Amino acid sequence: MSRRKPLAHDIHIFLLALLAGLPGSVTALALLWGGDASAKVCWTLSVLVLGVHLGAALSVRERVTRPLQTVANLLAALREGDYSVRGRGARGGEPLGEVYLETNTLAETLREQRLGAMEADVLLTQVMQEIDVAVLTFDAEGTLKLVNRAGERLLGLPRARLMNQKAEGLGLAELLEGPVPRRLARTFAVEGGPYELRRGTFRQGGLPHQLVVLADLRLALREEEREAWRRMVRVLSHEINNSLAPIHSISDSLKDSLTQVPRAADWEEDARMGLGIIARRSESLGRFMSAYARLARLPPPRLSPLEVDPWVRRVAALETRLPVEVRPGPMLAVSADGDQLEQLLINLVRNAVDAARERQGRVWVSWTAPSADAVEVWVEDEGPGLADTANLFVPFFTTKPEGSGIGLALSRQIAEAHGGSLRLENRTEGPGCRARLRLPLNAPGLRR
Repeated sequence: MSRRKPLAHDIHIFLLALLAGLPGSVTALALLWGGDASAKVCWTLSVLVLGVHLGAALSVRERVTRPLQTVANLLAALREGDYSVRGRGARGGEPLGEVYLETNTLAETLREQRLGAMEADVLLTQVMQEIDVAVLTFDAEGTLKLVNRAGERLLGLPRARLMNQKAEGLGLAELLEGPVPRRLARTFAVEGGPYELRRGTFRQGGLPHQLVVLADLRLALREEEREAWRRMVRVLSHEINNSLAPIHSISDSLKDSLTQVPRAADWEEDARMGLGIIARRSESLGRFMSAYARLARLPPPRLSPLEVDPWVRRVAALETRLPVEVRPGPMLAVSADGDQLEQLLINLVRNAVDAARERQGRVWVSWTAPSADAVEVWVEDEGPGLADTANLFVPFFTTKPEGSGIGLALSRQIAEAHGGSLRLENRTEGPGCRARLRLPLNAPGLRR
């Protein structure tokens, strides 16, 4: 059995208005027809009463439904995106006026939000078009939905031919798979690379999309390469000139003394001293070049299990100028190149002893496990501490008269080759410095 269709709201209002006036109309008609008036008068007045009753009911219906239709039209305009329509009679203190007032306020708010969204969208589009990074978006089926000008240049096709194409058809399927961020060595339509790939997800229209960003690292890498060459040339020029200048000066002096007639009585002593200086400076220059070659040719580590306790004690025992205290830590082992880590720790202990001897202080080595997958080895001293930390790891920078300036640079290079890090800092508990070496416990079954 089908349900009856409910009456419309305006029909309800009309029937209620009729019902409200029905008792009065019935009473008036009963009095009229029960009196002694003529039939003509009774019919005339009956038609008048019923007409007024029906007209009043229709007027009430119109008075209620017309404002509702106006509000419905305003809301329909807002739904269609027309925020310029306003309702008349919007004022406070009156129910219908307050409805119009709130509707007009809603329209103004939506208009401002749409303008803000449009301006933000235009700005975002302009920024995307102007940046040198290729930006592409794909929907859940792998269809290209957006590409900026950098992406067009990278792919070598205009936007009209790229839009709504499948990633497989464009040869871009690998951009939607695999870990990120990562480097891509592949080639595109333009010469460049390597590229850094980044990928994220967002929702548009309630559906998932992927945002792909491809940045050409070529210019950045070339600039870093040029800066590295400039630094290397500056360091080499400084060290070589420091050796060649006195060699050139002494050679000129020796040549002048040999060409003098008659020669000075002590020319042989001057020649021996000059040649000795030349030999020492040449030897120093050779050591410098050897140290540079050593820093540049550090081989990759050959990993094997290395127990931390014997390693630390073995290196501490090599230092004879000052007793090095070993403060035991947890029994741990790392997967590392034992020769390289010994050289690293020797450099740190030697630097600590050099600093401690200036203040007749102590040196000690300790280690701990700050997390389940790492070990930290500390080399601490009671020396003067670090005055300048900016150049600590700059190759060939040293404050020691006989230093080569590669110890810390080589040590950090070894630490990073093992997936760790090396940091130097002043001690907060007192004077002196702390070298903090962090290494991963990345070999299964080595920790116990």
